[in-house]
Amino acid sequence: MKLTVVLPVITDAFTEEVRKEVGAWTAPGTEVEVRRIARGTASIESEYDEALAGPGILDAVREAAEDGADAVFVSCFGDPGVHAAREVVDIPVVGGFEPAVLTSLALGERTGVITVLPNVLPMLHGLVRRYGLTQRVGSIRAVDIPVLDLDTGDAVLDALTGQARAAVAAREADVIVLGCTGMLGVAAALQERLARDGTFVPVVDPTGAAIMWLQSQVRLGVRPSRTTYMRPRPKDRVV
Repeated sequence: MKLTVVLPVITDAFTEEVRKEVGAWTAPGTEVEVRRIARGTASIESEYDEALAGPGILDAVREAAEDGADAVFVSCFGDPGVHAAREVVDIPVVGGFEPAVLTSLALGERTGVITVLPNVLPMLHGLVRRYGLTQRVGSIRAVDIPVLDLDTGDAVLDALTGQARAAVAAREADVIVLGCTGMLGVAAALQERLARDGTFVPVVDPTGAAIMWLQSQVRLGVRPSRTTYMRPRPKDRVV
């Protein structure tokens, strides 16, 4: 099985960390390729960033499919370009939001998402509505840390812990989902901290959920339905 990870950013800051993280979730014998986009932004923290990254994401997904990828993970919790990509390739494509949140629904009644910045909240609320999850997502909170500053040691884990504890105490969440794929390697530590409070609350890592989701789809022999993701009709396009 060959999995391609598309990093929807124009920087190599996350490349090796993401390669290592994804490798920890893949089955033995799985080939992992990591590509970043050639045009876009350094991080996606707004609708504007997402729009600028879109063409680069679609280029990278198409190229991955042409190069023999069995599935593609667009490594961003906002699922940028994912639905458009499903229209143009014949392999499974996911972002961070859909697999992580749908996984969380099997673990508790209410899901709480903790993301990076307040700027991202409207985007994620829009995804909640799109996926018909308004009755199940109890809250979306932000730690107010930019994506490019997520490697600041314990500061990120401490901020996540504070928001997660508040969401659980307010009965907004029975499950916590990390709302940024740049929050690498902290899910288990956060889950352990919450468990020490006296009640087990699962924490879903979006990268792990996405990679496990894709491996399952490939093994099941399924891909997005062409009755939903219809191929775009031929016409003049400037790309």
